[in-house]
Amino acid sequence: MKTIDELLSEGVGGKRVFVRADLNVPLDGGTITDDGRIRAVLPTVKALADAGAKVVVASHLGRPKGAPDPAFSLAPAATRLGELLGADVAFATDTVGDSARAAVAGLADGRVAVIENLRFNPGETSKDDAERGAFADRLAELADLYVGDGFGAVHRKHASVYDLPARLPHAAGFLIATEVGVLKKLTEEVGRPYVVALGGAKVSDKLAVIDELLGKADRILIGGGMAYTFLKAKGHEVGISLLQEDQIPAVTEYIERAEKTGVELVLPVDVLVSPEFPDLKAKAPTNPTTVAADAIPADQEGLDIGPETRKLYASKLADAATVFWNGPMGVFEHPDYAEGTKAVAQALVDSPAFTVVGGGDSAAAVRLLGFDENAFGHISTGGGASLEYLEGKTLPGLAALED
Repeated sequence: MKTIDELLSEGVGGKRVFVRADLNVPLDGGTITDDGRIRAVLPTVKALADAGAKVVVASHLGRPKGAPDPAFSLAPAATRLGELLGADVAFATDTVGDSARAAVAGLADGRVAVIENLRFNPGETSKDDAERGAFADRLAELADLYVGDGFGAVHRKHASVYDLPARLPHAAGFLIATEVGVLKKLTEEVGRPYVVALGGAKVSDKLAVIDELLGKADRILIGGGMAYTFLKAKGHEVGISLLQEDQIPAVTEYIERAEKTGVELVLPVDVLVSPEFPDLKAKAPTNPTTVAADAIPADQEGLDIGPETRKLYASKLADAATVFWNGPMGVFEHPDYAEGTKAVAQALVDSPAFTVVGGGDSAAAVRLLGFDENAFGHISTGGGASLEYLEGKTLPGLAALED
């Protein structure tokens, strides 16, 4: 895989460089609530601009249905990128139309343009190779070189991720190189004990990675909404907690396999419950109750791991040499249910281990709860991509960057 350092050494002055970034930031109306993904691609964009390239930044945002939708415009991300660069950034109101061509044609050396949300064009996400290829052909007309740096999208076989690199000389940006290097540390010559903390809402999102990790991790801690399917599989009442009944057979098999292979699978011993889901905007106090994990009332919903589980999980992380964490332990967006996620994050900060926060909600939680990002070994920008890499899958966006 060619690196951006090699590309820069060959000279990019005056050349149009298409940077496939991941600017898929969370928005509250037109306000960015977490600019982590924009900051993550900044080193690549700045290095290219400083070397005199005409930088064309492209990304998706959200899930528009193949047509323009103002709610998913990249305009706020373009504005924020300009603020971080300390320079004006041109913004094209389309992807491959008149505005995009004009924005790129108007770029002076060392300047940057952002084109509109790639998913406003149906060719970006099409499952039809010809339609995707036709869109990639039009994107290729905007550039001389391609740099892949949108790690959060490399598990997608999309036009700008998979097809476009085949049409232009290409290299991996700084972010992708860093992400791949970190993930190799989680799959090759792993420091032990290797502890994995998994949370989030749905166990179905994590089944494949649990299946893979049962042969590689020494200890797996389960939290978040997915924990209630595990507790149900153990025969416990989970009340009105999030539950995926159809996943109970798979979870039961994993519990049995962990026992046979000696992998320590750790479940909550207590949880915070409430009769209803909290209002995440008002954040009014809800007065949750702490109950044993095997004694959840039938009319209550589990919303966070309890204080004894926090202590337990911290102790299980304390002696680790390598930690991978993906998924919050509870509804961290509400202060009543943030302590479980905060406890796991603090345990990683306190640990001498090589710690990786696996993107998505975990990365958002770290920032929302006020942790110093530099206190962790690495915070990934791609939750889904990280998980699929750990599952052993071939990621289309990485395969496309291989020479």
